[in-house]
Amino acid sequence: MILIKQADIYAPESIGIHDVLLCAGKIEAIGDDLSPLCNCQVIDGTGMKLIPGIIDRHVHVTGGGGEGSFHTRAPEVQLSSLIQGGVTTVLGLLGTDGITRSVENLVAKVKALKEEGISAYAVSGSYGFPPVTITGDLQKDIVFIDEVIGVKLAISDHRAPNISVEELIRLGSDVRTAGMLSGKAGIVVLHMGDDNRGLEPVFEALERTSIPIKTFQPTHVSRTEKLLKDAFKFAKMGGTIDITCGESRRDKVALLLKDAKSQGVPMENLTFSSDGQGSWSKYDENGKLVKIGVSDVDTIIKELAYLVNEAGFPLEEVLPLGTSNVARALEIDGLKGSIREGADADLLLVNDSMELDTVIAGGNVMMRNGEVLVKGTYDER
Repeated sequence: MILIKQADIYAPESIGIHDVLLCAGKIEAIGDDLSPLCNCQVIDGTGMKLIPGIIDRHVHVTGGGGEGSFHTRAPEVQLSSLIQGGVTTVLGLLGTDGITRSVENLVAKVKALKEEGISAYAVSGSYGFPPVTITGDLQKDIVFIDEVIGVKLAISDHRAPNISVEELIRLGSDVRTAGMLSGKAGIVVLHMGDDNRGLEPVFEALERTSIPIKTFQPTHVSRTEKLLKDAFKFAKMGGTIDITCGESRRDKVALLLKDAKSQGVPMENLTFSSDGQGSWSKYDENGKLVKIGVSDVDTIIKELAYLVNEAGFPLEEVLPLGTSNVARALEIDGLKGSIREGADADLLLVNDSMELDTVIAGGNVMMRNGEVLVKGTYDER
């Protein structure tokens, strides 16, 4: 058992200063003057904010990259890196490379992260089509493999398979049905490139069918002005759009959020992700790779800190983009993304500057006083 005393709770809405009792990996009680029980670890949260653990919905847990040949393959994510980013739940996926990397390897890494102490999910597929799978059938992957909740596909990108709208409709229908059969989200994570087509294929698929808009979930939506305009339209229709944190221009996300608010885009339909361990790349006008690097997995907590400390956003306004909004989009909101009795004990204590002090995942203390206590099997020690 763990008793957190006198923390200022953002659940993600502000509910004031209270005590929180954790038991068996769950939030057992929230109240005032809760008494510690026998063998209960007490954590003093005085002067700290208690927030839900970050849910990072876009991490290349087995490493991304490869666009610059074999030596550019990015490394696997390590547990300690996720903990340092306040990430207690992660969605793992493949990137450009669905050839030298496999869904089998992806799911094995996701299982490893679960064994090491955090919650983890996966989607089959990569950029290509038909999607790479474990069972040879996408629907069977979703229905029978516990960790798999959907599929990934790239569209409107020079590396995309350029599928037809009919094929996109078929994919959406298959994922939707498999999600219903398995009680999972059943989502198509759409890697968005910077082609002028933007989300036009998705709009056409939605117009021609009754597939729920929640099935299609585009990410990297700020790549171009045209794509962002499409994304705002999509969000106003009720869809979820995902914003990649850690942009080179520090105020880009802040300006995006202000623009979204001014246009009446529902904030509850926006999420954050890191694209962690994926490669970022730049190409010249002839499509030749000129620069490549690897994204970090701590960009969401850093983005939240910037938005609150420098851009002037209230914490309870932007915190849902990395917590409760993501949980709802992935349909795990009964367990993740909020501080309430019965939810999973995935919690962060941060100071007034949004610096991490304590990370609790599944009721286990993974970081305390800024020091990582639980590391992965092959983390540097």
